[in-house]
Amino acid sequence: MKVPLLDLRAQFATIRAEVREAIDRVCESQHFILGPEVAALEEAITTLCGARFAIGVSSGTDALLMSLMALGIGPGDEVITTPYSFFATVGVIARVGACPVFVDIDPATFNLDMTAVSAKITSRTKAIMPVHLFGWCIDMNPMLDVSKERGIAVIEDAAQAIGAKDSKGRQAGTIGAMGCFSFFPSKNLGAFGDGGMVVTNDEKLAETLRMLRVHGARPKYYHRMVGGNFRLDALQAAVLRVKLKHLAAWTAARQGNAQRYRMLFQEMGLVERVVLPEDIPGHSYNQFVVRFPDRDRLRGFLRERDVETEVYYPLPLHLQECFQGLGYRDGDFPQAEAAARESLALPIHPEITETQQRYVVSQIREFYGG
Repeated sequence: MKVPLLDLRAQFATIRAEVREAIDRVCESQHFILGPEVAALEEAITTLCGARFAIGVSSGTDALLMSLMALGIGPGDEVITTPYSFFATVGVIARVGACPVFVDIDPATFNLDMTAVSAKITSRTKAIMPVHLFGWCIDMNPMLDVSKERGIAVIEDAAQAIGAKDSKGRQAGTIGAMGCFSFFPSKNLGAFGDGGMVVTNDEKLAETLRMLRVHGARPKYYHRMVGGNFRLDALQAAVLRVKLKHLAAWTAARQGNAQRYRMLFQEMGLVERVVLPEDIPGHSYNQFVVRFPDRDRLRGFLRERDVETEVYYPLPLHLQECFQGLGYRDGDFPQAEAAARESLALPIHPEITETQQRYVVSQIREFYGG
């Protein structure tokens, strides 16, 4: 039985007519950059998140980059973040000339260890960038207290967490100074290409972000700052507006699939052999990541049986070749390094069937000799 990690064709089949109508609408208008489609998407995102402002941008990476630029972060500054995330989290810090300062992760959540952040703050710390990894909204309260006391901005990397909530019911991305979303096709809310969004409750930051995305201009051709071409395409916004109407149902389906996995792992006697993600309300399950002993061999075994999986992420950021100059070494962040060795994402997309999930877990049981 073939079980894809993600089945976008199946998703598209359920919304084909709506998407084609939306694309035709943009084609008829011939308005392809920003404009009413982007404005309507921004309004819909503010409604979803409960944020005052939303600024549509070219990608999740650019959302993070613009947030740093909007705060004036650059050479000589430090940004505290996690070594266990997608490269963009740290890549944007390096791109503005600032220095990433890593803090190890909480092994239970894969997210930044909040208890260790304070010890890394110096006079050069200008921002903290937590990541709501895999759709798991981090408990930011300890960090907010520290950031407020020290005057340090918090930028949420919520690229994988649209629709996720924390224990207080707050939406990921709306808790810090700015929150950054990605609309890469594999995300819970995915475009037909790249796209992103920054949300904020700060009117001045929103104004700065809108200028930054159009080369720092306001009005057109009058440049108050050096920005970039960070604009969101109208075609992507139109597709996202269609998909946004289905996001709540898709998120509920992912949460239901997570519960089914837990039931199946229990039923097949595997819960003592693996580490499942904790059952936390508000988790949006962009990924269902399990810690497995002998992870790489298991992945090969599943591949032979047509079960697609993915490793997020095989090499922590502090050990990446391009960051060797920061002076980190193997062993500096043992929890992130252990996660890189053990974690494996199983298919959890809304379209997966119970039969497919049962097959996935039965193959894992077979691998471990159950």
